[in-house]
Amino acid sequence: MTVEAIIRNNTIIPKSIPERCDSSILEQSDVNKIISLWKSNPMLVPRIARIVINISIGGSSERLEKAVKLLNQLTGLEPSIRRAKKTIREFGISRRQPIAAIVTLRGSTAYEFLKKALSAVNNILKEESFDDYGNISFGIREHLLLPGVRYDPDIGIFGMDVAITIERPGYRVLRRRRCRVNNIPRRHRVTKYESMLLMEILFGVKISRSR
Repeated sequence: MTVEAIIRNNTIIPKSIPERCDSSILEQSDVNKIISLWKSNPMLVPRIARIVINISIGGSSERLEKAVKLLNQLTGLEPSIRRAKKTIREFGISRRQPIAAIVTLRGSTAYEFLKKALSAVNNILKEESFDDYGNISFGIREHLLLPGVRYDPDIGIFGMDVAITIERPGYRVLRRRRCRVNNIPRRHRVTKYESMLLMEILFGVKISRSR
């Protein structure tokens, strides 16, 4: 069962919390416990804060330019360039050398891209794609798997990594310069199971178990 997503404060949240939900991976008792928690307090309902798309290309400046062009075409935003933090002679990479292009999406732009990105992996995420704090990372083998994207010989074919940050309301307080809080209390952090259930009810994702 999926529910409608809405955009609020540039984050993606479920419009409503279902009374019941079947999970592809969680026990029903765990699902019921999470739904009960979310219904008890709106401040505990997690939301998708942002999506980061990363294309790493190593040391080729020509491919980096094409990666930047591709990300701009896919998102309509100007990507940022990431540089190597240290020299890796085995890969021919020098410190401070440009090696990747990334772009950060929020709100409706993030929502629309995420639907396409999940379609590119057949709406299936691996259990190991979720970390203990509810964040998600998965790869797309070829950008041509994204719906509506056609091959451009001037760009070629690129794979990409997609990182999803999931938070509860209140996380932004930690980013304020005058904030004296060093970290989010563990009880307010998003759990791995909550993140899994959120993706299932928002996007109908199926989660495959680790072998």
